[in-house]
Amino acid sequence: MSTPFPYNDRVISGMRPTGRLHLGHYHGVLKNWLALQHEHECFFFVADWHALTTHYEEPSLIPESTWDMVVDWLAAGISPGSATLFIQSRVPEHAELYLLLAMIAPLGWLERVPSYKDQQEKLKERDLATYGFLGYPLLQSADILIYKGGQVPVGEDQVAHVELTREIARRFNHIYGREPGFEALAEQACKKMGKKNAKLFDRLRKKYREQGDQESLEVAQALLESQANITVTDRERLFGYLEGGGRVILPEPRALLAKASRMPGLDGQKMSKSYGNTLALRDDPADIERALRTMPTDPRRVRRTDPGDPEQCPVWQFHRIYSDEGVKTWVREGCRTAGIGCLDCKQPVIDAVLGELRPIRERADEFEQQPDLVRNLINDGCEAARDAARETMEEVRHAMSLVLP
Repeated sequence: MSTPFPYNDRVISGMRPTGRLHLGHYHGVLKNWLALQHEHECFFFVADWHALTTHYEEPSLIPESTWDMVVDWLAAGISPGSATLFIQSRVPEHAELYLLLAMIAPLGWLERVPSYKDQQEKLKERDLATYGFLGYPLLQSADILIYKGGQVPVGEDQVAHVELTREIARRFNHIYGREPGFEALAEQACKKMGKKNAKLFDRLRKKYREQGDQESLEVAQALLESQANITVTDRERLFGYLEGGGRVILPEPRALLAKASRMPGLDGQKMSKSYGNTLALRDDPADIERALRTMPTDPRRVRRTDPGDPEQCPVWQFHRIYSDEGVKTWVREGCRTAGIGCLDCKQPVIDAVLGELRPIRERADEFEQQPDLVRNLINDGCEAARDAARETMEEVRHAMSLVLP
């Protein structure tokens, strides 16, 4: 069965609360969110339950970490007017859907998720032999499916989690999408599109079902997407009817590979708190300048007169992100000929980083001075997210016969 065309273009993405964010978060995630919030309907959430899957013995750190992260989101430009910002645990429907999906999720599907064994290996000091850790990819699936998310921005290492979500949605629809009188209900829904559209849909459906014509499938899916005079439930039925299955209750999401710059740390490795090589978005400017000035450089440049190779220098990785071609050419030539010193090379990076973080730090200070405003923004986002989640759960409960006759 091929993937049903998503009838909404919602983007779903979350971050574990890790406290104040650093440049790696900004360039790796937040810049992508900033663009997406103006192009799609976006739901961005604090994944506080996910924090418990690996740090269940340290729950007292979560509230402050959540607060700091939300302030950084707002300071970076993530807007409650353009996206729904909320906290996962404030929408208990996530947990309900997670529980119900667990009833149909094969154990082998969870055990084969690549990150399961990888994380156990990386976090050997923690006891991760828990159901919560094994099931966290399924919780991610619930996070996405509860909003019928169409697109999930991820890095390549997270594509497997989106694929699991697709498989779970497919399995759920196969088991529970077979409502009594499905074909008759689908035919009734088809008539609501009007004679012309109904005939076109029927013709495209037959061409796809009888000849396997993929173009007909795509045109029919687009036709359904454009219909404003049919209900969401009818649209779900028609997506399923088109492909010969049952009603599509939980649409399959797509992985949206994030366009993200790999932000290096001060030592040239990936920027990460665990490596102690980060620059936080709200660090004091003097501390940022000091950290950048003392960054390691090409080890062959022991003396000012020694030539070097930018490719062997951690500072060059910062130039790739922050400098234009003119500055890069100046750095390459100056380093290889010893025409400039390492401090000369670092200065444009220092200026660029400080310039980028100045407005973020100023906005963060404003939000910190208005805690009630921040709480109200999050409260509103949690309510909006819960309204959307409740709609999905009503359909899920009905499909699973968890209602009174």
